[in-house]
Amino acid sequence: MSEPLLELREVHACYGRSHVLHGVSLTARRGEVVTLLGRNGAGKSTTLKAVVGLADVTGGTIGFEGRRLSGLATHEIARLGIGFVPEDRRIFSELTVVENLRVGERRGGGRWTLERVFGLFPQLRELARHRGGSLSGGEQQMLTIARTLMADPKLLLLDEPSEGLAPVVVRALGDNIAALKREGLTILLSEQNLKFARRLADRAYIIEKGQIKFEGAFARLDADESVRRAYLSV
Repeated sequence: MSEPLLELREVHACYGRSHVLHGVSLTARRGEVVTLLGRNGAGKSTTLKAVVGLADVTGGTIGFEGRRLSGLATHEIARLGIGFVPEDRRIFSELTVVENLRVGERRGGGRWTLERVFGLFPQLRELARHRGGSLSGGEQQMLTIARTLMADPKLLLLDEPSEGLAPVVVRALGDNIAALKREGLTILLSEQNLKFARRLADRAYIIEKGQIKFEGAFARLDADESVRRAYLSV
């Protein structure tokens, strides 16, 4: 087995006095899509935010390409090659699609160009001159992912990408993420939508009350109804 690209070991994280993560350990290897499943409030988003320095890590270690991330600012972590797509998208509503993409562009250029992201998201090509605030929720999600790709990440963190989207949009978004998987991009996906995650992920973790309760292939998860009922309510 190759060394993990991303590795969390016994990570504890807080927001102020609120202790959210209680010893979370997980790994993602190069080219792998890993999903973190759980109910609302289970700790999924906090786990991703801990990786990029947006939650206070009070214990344990987070490593990326063998380097510890503790003490690094969020922009320094991004420069190492970690792209984060937050649940709230954070597009610039007054900027056009092209301008939003240019904001995320890697200095000096990289593998992901405007033409390449338009090839992955053809809808965005048609909307290139539209302002971000005029886009639908699904189009904004695609724009946020595309903007993050413009920084040429080695690891992509996706926080609840299917949340609040219509089924037809979720299917199209799944096609886009599947294309990124075929390109070999490593992805850590936080999700509640089990069907969406199963289509894309190689392995799954389940988090509940800030602790990992399950780790393994989807075949194991599908075979264990008691785990799904206990932690996913399905």
